[in-house]
Amino acid sequence: MKKVAVIICAAGAGLRFGGDRKKPFVELGKRAAFLRSVEIFSTRKEVSQIILCIAPEDDEGVRLKWGPTLGFYNVKLSPGGKERFETVANALEKVAPDAELVAVHDAVRCCLTDEWLDKVFEKAAATGAAILACPVNGTLKRAKDGIIEQTIDRANLWEAQTPQVFETALLKKAYANLKNLDAAKITDDAMLVEALGHPVSIVETDFTNLKITRKSDVPIAEAILNSRPKPKPQGSVNPYEEAQW
Repeated sequence: MKKVAVIICAAGAGLRFGGDRKKPFVELGKRAAFLRSVEIFSTRKEVSQIILCIAPEDDEGVRLKWGPTLGFYNVKLSPGGKERFETVANALEKVAPDAELVAVHDAVRCCLTDEWLDKVFEKAAATGAAILACPVNGTLKRAKDGIIEQTIDRANLWEAQTPQVFETALLKKAYANLKNLDAAKITDDAMLVEALGHPVSIVETDFTNLKITRKSDVPIAEAILNSRPKPKPQGSVNPYEEAQW
């Protein structure tokens, strides 16, 4: 079993979400979305390190509200950058030398299952690079100014999700190569690895590995979580109650 360092990205501005609370801090069943993601990985035996990336302006608030809880889970904080790739690059510098794999995950994609994690960790360990993704089921249209220009063939199209898991040395090499690419066009870590010519494997999921993007996604995520069997606690139980603002 290879050791995995997990980078959880919670530093985005979340402009599409709106409101006075950023989406990583929105509550689902009285638990912040980002904290649910932390807890998912904290129960995994292969996870040796969790790095939470937050915007510098959120640092004080996160430490005040969730500091004891994050301390219990041995979570390291890392400052986010203006762009996502800058955020991940900052966190990569904090990855422990003995971590063989790095998993990069969206903090607001908090409906993961252990089955998906089992499969993506196993596939990444075998191939060096693997991501979760689900097949595109809807009919896709390319449009401009509200007018359809083209219907896109959805055959062989997949929606990339997270976590995206890579051999540590491979991901660091991919980030070192970023200077040779158009950073504005990079939308996920798999693109950087693809640019090196290294194949990236897909582990199939479904739409319930939801990323909270808009406020309307919150009740959907809550419904997904409520529909699943409640796992029995394993190992240590968090002794801290999450403080309330």
